[in-house]
Order: sequence, then structure tokens, then C-alpha cells
Amino acid sequence: MNPLSALSFALRRRAPGIAALMLLLLALAVLKIYAAAPGPVAYLPVVSRAGLALPPPDSASSRITVPAGFAIRIYASVSGSPRLMEIGPDGELYVALMSAGQVVRLPDRNRDGLSDGAEVVASGLNQPHNLEWHGGYLYIAQTDKIQRFTGLGGNGAYTVDPGFLISLPSGGGHSTRTLHFGPDGKLYVSVGSSCNVCVESDPRRAAILRFNPDGSIPADNPYAQDANVNRRPVWALGLRNSVDFTWTPAGQLWASTHGSDNILDQNGQPDTRPPEELVDVVQKGQNYGWPYCYTPVNGLNNPPQPEVRDTSNITNNTFDCSTVIPALYTAPAHAAPIGMGWGPGVEWPQEYRDDLFIALHGSWNTNNPANYRDCKVERILVVGGQVTGSVDFANGFRAPGAKCGDASTYGRPADVVANARGEMFISDDKSNRIYRVIYTGN
Repeated sequence: MNPLSALSFALRRRAPGIAALMLLLLALAVLKIYAAAPGPVAYLPVVSRAGLALPPPDSASSRITVPAGFAIRIYASVSGSPRLMEIGPDGELYVALMSAGQVVRLPDRNRDGLSDGAEVVASGLNQPHNLEWHGGYLYIAQTDKIQRFTGLGGNGAYTVDPGFLISLPSGGGHSTRTLHFGPDGKLYVSVGSSCNVCVESDPRRAAILRFNPDGSIPADNPYAQDANVNRRPVWALGLRNSVDFTWTPAGQLWASTHGSDNILDQNGQPDTRPPEELVDVVQKGQNYGWPYCYTPVNGLNNPPQPEVRDTSNITNNTFDCSTVIPALYTAPAHAAPIGMGWGPGVEWPQEYRDDLFIALHGSWNTNNPANYRDCKVERILVVGGQVTGSVDFANGFRAPGAKCGDASTYGRPADVVANARGEMFISDDKSNRIYRVIYTGN
């Protein structure tokens, strides 16, 4: 622990008010020393209530708004479209660089609030989207497969396990694949649809799949004995593009889902339908409507309203929308939910700890400026395990009057992950940055 952090800790235990004053005086004294000293300039990091360093203000802190008491800074700049992230067994941050075909580690070993640099741990991958550890292996989801890797070699990189491979359908639209291990120890994989609106020929598309950790089909899968071998891994279907999913502390599987584009509303415009499904409660063998139906409610769907027919694109009149499970919580059309993560369990105020945070990519194809969607991090409010609403958590990425897909956009959030120290990281696949958010209490 550095001397300033040690003093901060000691003083906080005795007199928080005196601690604040003493830390301010010490900071001013050290800054005076730095200003007079020759050689490279070093900064004195502000120390948060949790003892976390906060680097000086930067372009992110001047552009992106976060709630009072929180601070955001650029943690790392990388190359290759950072998407979903994970905290590794070593406590460091790992991120999938989708266009670079790599997974990198972004450590902060000196705990100054800035990454020490990108360390490649896996390369030569096919559009890696996310990663996760299980049973001593590192699993990586790629656009056409799941591979797993064994421990670090002498070159600092993981080694592929040649005896393991799960092949996934690829081509068409929605190239991302996401994997997570559930509380049951099974491997779940989301695969998006190949199109905007169509009836898929491969049942593994627009679905969440379930495997054993060795890649085999669990005997209790709903279609484990189906004559069509491609149906056997399907756990839930009718999910057009569930880019990410997670489990609640109670064990429920929650997923977000992108709705179809270009469904015309009552004014003949494609900007408002269907709402994006931010929280779908995913259950074994259940259908979630796509491409025939969608949840018509904006916001909290409680009491639950049934899904309605999309009559503009699909003409199959035999599908019964009352048989599918509607979304629990929605956002405006084209909000584009990507990665999601839970708030830190410690160091943050109690009201934040049970909430779910979702990175929204924002709209690029809406035509009416009134319907442009923000690229932001949305905080889904969860009380007693129940969704009650949502509020902005980090916003300000797009310029006023501009789309999130415009060149003027500062960034587009892609994922949110938190660690045990109370640090939250946000990936940005437009500006190739990783941001770090901490609670300062100021």
C-alpha cells in the first residue's frame, strides 16, 4: 500500500472529517514537491473512499456524465474493437478484441487506475466476442465456434486444447457469439439470427444453446433426443439476437434481445417498433416470439401484457403469440443492448449493488432525430430480485442531434463488468477505449 493510501485508511478509521482535511493538505504539499522537482512529471492520484486511485481528468471525464459521487476515466486504449470483458482468475481485466482476432489482458499491477498495457493471451481467433474461465480452462466464443485453452505457456499466451471444439452456424447477419457458464455448471451460448426477419433453417440460430463443459449435449436439454442433431443443443428459441445474458442471484437466466428492424408503426415509420427487450426471463424450451411476435410495452411489463403479431413482415397466421413469453422490461426501438453486468457488491452505495448495468450501442438507422437513441450505459433498477425501472448511468457519448453511428460520436459502449475492488469497466468498440468508473463519494 502506498503511503498516501495507508494514511487515508488509518485516518478514515478514526475521523472521516479530519481524514479529508489531512489528505487535502498532504496532496497540496506533494503537488508542490512535484512542481519543483526536475525530470518527468508524475501525478498524485486522488484516493477514493475504497482506497482506489483516480487519475487526473481526461476527455472521458469532461464528456461522459455519471451520477454524483462517481468518477469516470479512460483506463486503456486498445486496437481491434473491444467487445465483452471478463475479470480473470488473477483479478485482472481481460477483453475480446473482435476485429483484431485477439484476447488481451489489461493489468493494473501498480494500482494507479491505468492499464499497464495490452498483453496478448490468445490470437489468430475468428471474431472473438467474449471469454470465460471454467474448470481450469479458458473458453472463447468466436463467430463460428467455441474453443477452449489451457494455462499460460512460456510466451505468456494460452494454448488451444485440440481435443475440444463446438462448431456454430455462421454467415448472414449477427456474427457475435457469447458464452457463459450457468449455476448448473453447463455452458450456455447465444447465437443471433442470420437475418432481420425470416424463418431460420438452422434451429441453432436466434437461440440460446446449452452444452456440457466438454461440448456434449446434456441429457436434460429440451430437445436432447430430437432427430435433428442441430436442435439438440437448443435451450430457448425465438430470441433474434441476444448479444449477452446473465444469471440473477436467485438463479434466473436473464437475456437482452434486439428486435427486428424496419417494422412500420401507425405513422408508417420504422423508428418505434418493436421495443428492445432488455430483460427476457429465459426458461427451458420456451419460445420468445421472433420472427412472428414482439412485446408491445415500453418499459416495465408488469402486469405482463402478451406479445402481439408482427403483421408487416411475416405472413404465417398459424403461429400463436399467446404461447410465447413476453419481455419483462423493454427500451425504445433501436437502443441496441450489447453487454451486461451486475454492479459491484462492495464499496458502492447499497442502492447500486443489486442493479444490472447494460451497455446500449444506440441507433444508427433511425430517420427522425426525435427518435435517435443514446449510446450509453443504462442502470436497470432491481429491488428484491424484481425489476422496477431504469435510469441513465453513463451518458454523453453522442453529439446532440447526431446518431450514435455518426463519425462525431465520442464512443459506443459495448460491455460492462465490475471487480471485487469496486471498479467498473466499460468497453467502447467505436473509440477503442476501456473506461473505469469508481465511487469516490465526493
